Amino acid sequence: MKTTVTEVEPDDLAAASETEESDDAGGAEERTFGPKIKLTVEVDEETFDDAIDQAFRKIAKEIKIPGFRKGKVPRTVLESHIGSEYARGQALEDAIPGYYADAVRAEAVDVIAAPELSLTSGEDSGLVCFEAVVETRPRIRIRGYQDLKVEISNPTPSDEEVQEQIDAQRRQSAELIDVERPAASGDQVSIDIQGTVDGESLPGLTADDYLYSVGSGGIVKEVDSQLEGVSAGDELSFNADHPVQQDVTIDFEIKVHAVKEEVLPELTDEWVEENTDHETVEELQSETIQRMRMMRIFQANAAMRENTATALAELVEEDIPDSMVNGEMSEQLQQLAMRLQGQGMNIETWMQMTGQDPESFTVELRDAAERSAKVDLALRSIVDREWIEVDDDELEEELERMSEQFETSVHELRHQIEDHGDGLGPLMAEISKRKALEWLVAEVELIDSEGNIINRDDLELPDLSDSNNSEEDHDGTVDSAETENEEHSEEDDEQ
Repeated sequence: MKTTVTEVEPDDLAAASETEESDDAGGAEERTFGPKIKLTVEVDEETFDDAIDQAFRKIAKEIKIPGFRKGKVPRTVLESHIGSEYARGQALEDAIPGYYADAVRAEAVDVIAAPELSLTSGEDSGLVCFEAVVETRPRIRIRGYQDLKVEISNPTPSDEEVQEQIDAQRRQSAELIDVERPAASGDQVSIDIQGTVDGESLPGLTADDYLYSVGSGGIVKEVDSQLEGVSAGDELSFNADHPVQQDVTIDFEIKVHAVKEEVLPELTDEWVEENTDHETVEELQSETIQRMRMMRIFQANAAMRENTATALAELVEEDIPDSMVNGEMSEQLQQLAMRLQGQGMNIETWMQMTGQDPESFTVELRDAAERSAKVDLALRSIVDREWIEVDDDELEEELERMSEQFETSVHELRHQIEDHGDGLGPLMAEISKRKALEWLVAEVELIDSEGNIINRDDLELPDLSDSNNSEEDHDGTVDSAETENEEHSEEDDEQ
């Protein structure tokens, strides 16, 4: 089999962009295409004769000839009864997709859409020749990634944030005291509440002497805004949009019985010893700082790759081919369906439970798919510009991981990929993209929400092996946690 690859000029097939009629809008819709190439494939008669033989075997299973069992009719007998034209047509129909796949694999063509196949010779006899015009992945040149800034949460909590965490524990022992002033955010109000739709009471929105925290957002935002400034004895009537169902309005009737102020207990060693697992305020503060730092370090490290990819996608200025976006949408939709199936749900049920409508869901899905496609092209550009390569050991390691996942041997997996799949090229591309992202994550400048630079040493998990016996671990300020981290900076750099 012989294959010739030629580029297709955009002007020849309007491959760069085309205008097509949009069924739903009744107007014109601009579509974006990737570069196209033409594969000219020639199949010699000897090779194609194997396909004809396979076609006769297939036909033998479908027809019955006296004196022979189904599937056991020799080719010569079939030819004498039905001729060779039908079998040749069947062979062309069955074999050309396989020949095309072999050509794509042999020429390492990065295909992103189904081909346009056309038979140019061999329909009746002789050499079989066909052409395949196919859309390929564009190559872009990304700029600005060397100076990329990526925002993540600051791993070091402020004094105010630490105090908020401690106050949350104090609230569990708080006292509620009736006050004569109007209610403010953070106060508790004792109310009778009734929520109705078209006169019908809603389950969960009808209660007497219900204690509600103003500003908590526990019902709908209108409830909080209405309750701010009320006093004991006030009665309210208002309506609000249903938080889940569209075009549904809830009518609220609320009577205020009392306004209660939350009084926190004094933060003393005695209170700490009685209500926590610690003995002193200093110990509680130290443990809170340590716990918050650990949690934030985990969150920051998890967000670093995702936020780097998002920032990288924003650098892509080129239009993304529709075929790539549609392919990403299909893949993400399939992954979502599989996750939901594991939870005993389908997409329709999930959308109803989350209050999403099909239109907004499709828009969000397309936005996510376009972002993924941009990240794909950008990472491939970095692979080229930074000379990122995949060595044999890395490829073998990935094949071993995949073989465990699919419960097969590395040899069999490699055979399936090379001879029946897309070849090793796409797999090596995925490994190189992963390496490019890891390289970029290590190179970007990390900042917090206020633009302050985050030291990467602060993202290393501290050694807690001696924390229970170390007096330094009970230093109750944020500065002390930073000092301890600096003491381990040399060890962290080595790691």
